[in-house]
Amino acid sequence: MPKPKQTTIWVDGDARSKLPWLKPVDPKTTSGRNKSVDFVCIPQVKDILLNYIHKLWEEFQSQSGSLSREDGLRAWMAAVQKERPEEYLIRNDETFEDFKQYLTSEWANALKDSPPDDRLYDHPMTDYFISSSHNTYLIGNQLYGHSTTDGYKMALLSGCRCVEIDVWDGQVCTTSFSGLSTDLFETQEHTDLGQNPKTNTKTPPDELERPKPRKAVTSSAEPIVLHGYTATRMVPFRDVCDTIRNYAFVSSELPVIVSLEVHTNSEQQQLMVDIMHESFKGMLCDPIDLPDDKGNSKPTNLELPSPSALLRKILIKVKYSPPKPEPEDAPLPGPADPERKETDENAVTCLPDSDDEAAKVIRKLEKPSKIIDALSQMGVYTRSCHFKSFGQIEAALPTHVFSLSETALLQIHKADPGSLFKHNQKFFMRAFPRGLRISSSNLDPALFWRLGVQMVALNWQTLDAGIMLNEAMFSNTEGWILKPEGYRRHSVPSQAPQVETSPGTSRLSVEFLAGQDIPTPKGVEDSKFHPYVKCELHVESDLTTDGRAKDGEYKQSTKPSSGCDPDFKREVLRFDNIPALTPALSFVRFKVMQDERFARDDMVAWACIRLDRLGSGYRFVHLFDSKGMQTKGVILVRIDYSWKVKGIAVPVPKGSNVAGSPKKHLADREHKILHGFQRKLTPQ
Repeated sequence: MPKPKQTTIWVDGDARSKLPWLKPVDPKTTSGRNKSVDFVCIPQVKDILLNYIHKLWEEFQSQSGSLSREDGLRAWMAAVQKERPEEYLIRNDETFEDFKQYLTSEWANALKDSPPDDRLYDHPMTDYFISSSHNTYLIGNQLYGHSTTDGYKMALLSGCRCVEIDVWDGQVCTTSFSGLSTDLFETQEHTDLGQNPKTNTKTPPDELERPKPRKAVTSSAEPIVLHGYTATRMVPFRDVCDTIRNYAFVSSELPVIVSLEVHTNSEQQQLMVDIMHESFKGMLCDPIDLPDDKGNSKPTNLELPSPSALLRKILIKVKYSPPKPEPEDAPLPGPADPERKETDENAVTCLPDSDDEAAKVIRKLEKPSKIIDALSQMGVYTRSCHFKSFGQIEAALPTHVFSLSETALLQIHKADPGSLFKHNQKFFMRAFPRGLRISSSNLDPALFWRLGVQMVALNWQTLDAGIMLNEAMFSNTEGWILKPEGYRRHSVPSQAPQVETSPGTSRLSVEFLAGQDIPTPKGVEDSKFHPYVKCELHVESDLTTDGRAKDGEYKQSTKPSSGCDPDFKREVLRFDNIPALTPALSFVRFKVMQDERFARDDMVAWACIRLDRLGSGYRFVHLFDSKGMQTKGVILVRIDYSWKVKGIAVPVPKGSNVAGSPKKHLADREHKILHGFQRKLTPQ
């Protein structure tokens, strides 16, 4: 049977065996939710699957071009499996055992290798999607969950490359939170996908007033990490930094971004600086100088370094506070550009139109900051700035990062999708869940990736659709994914954003044959286990007037079967007339559900695959359980699809009169803005 030309696999970091039909697995590229090399192939095939594999062999043997002959096998690999036969070692006289060995190997996994572009790390940092975590310290919900360093360990080992720390003033007493014992909440259970938050989440007593974080009483109290104005338990900031240092570069050597939300006083901020310099010694970036007003480089050509240039570096994302310059170092911007076009009435841009107005903006920015210079200057390539408009002075600086809640970001998208998209082609943006997601549920990350947002922060402690899509996006990668063409800083002009108007002609069909070792629900006997598969497509669709994506357009389910080795009797689910899509930003999700007659159906297993990594032909879908752990469960399917690839488009909300083409809002102004302001941003 066809065998890949590579012959070495990695097991626990060592090349121990040479099984020529197995794909080589590099331990540096196996990040994901506890993916194990043990499950790369299927060591034992049970009767239900063996019977189907026999039938497939016989069917193909009876067709013209027998699989036993080299020419027939090459034709089958190209026509059915959509593989390149030249990449395989194919010979005459292949047997059924060879055929079975191929189908049960990693080479017949429904999840294909990541595209070569996913492993290119020489582009500017802003050209990448980055696997990101929200409130990484929390285990449980947002109000009274536990704060722990384990959240950072789990996220970093699972491939996350952007973690968040909420820092507050330290306390004299570290055994309780603001004098309130947390014992009342130690039995709070974590809510996973498929559970009802209303019935599985304990609510703290109504009469319990939410405590507020204390201010430091003594200089010896070090900063702490917790979710402010809630009953979440604290963890020392030093412990968090030490944990990040210990696990940041285990799964990958690519840079890790530490997003700081600072609520401490100046004394505590200096302690933060000291602790980070101690914990991250040798891992922090050196200060940089932006080109001064005498430099030849135009700001439009300024680029951040690539991930490969920052190996084993920790980047601090913190609010930027421009140091006070000497009077001669603060020239005002030049006269307004007479050729600057007026923006339309829907624009959210707001650039000063005169020197006087520009001076007012600069004086406003010179107001004393709550962030001390020593801490602010640690934000070398990732300087947080408060978003006001795309025309604000900071919006033209290459190091700025706008962090916006999902609600705020969708409102901006509704008002001005073109400016938002163009900004994200060049500069960093981070999206995080809205504050009302108390149960730690997640936003739809694919929606924000399609808007070009690099860092979509998720609650990793909650296994829901958002986490499944994130797993599919970054599976077996190093947490940095190169954006598709058209979403990057230097996109090919012919692939610039255009609105897609032609009808969709994409299609997908999945034939379900059988499965084995499907995880059974706790306490359910095999004879009472009735699994079925729900198949969902996550693709671009028209946005409603509030900027949210429609839901439920592409969902189908198989009929229930029986037992942990179910026979799905080759049932086919078809999705036709799918709109044009971007395969790298679209997904298919498989959920194995337990059919309950008188209760809500629970999810027992799942898999999620990015469409540009979805294999064709006969494949095995490898399943995770409801806790996110890789299992031995598999489903044999036949996959057939045809995509109409979308011209890179700016989604325009229905009811909006904003044109799809981006306005000329940054390129014309960056040089003028930086000319008068850049020296204020140079670290002293």
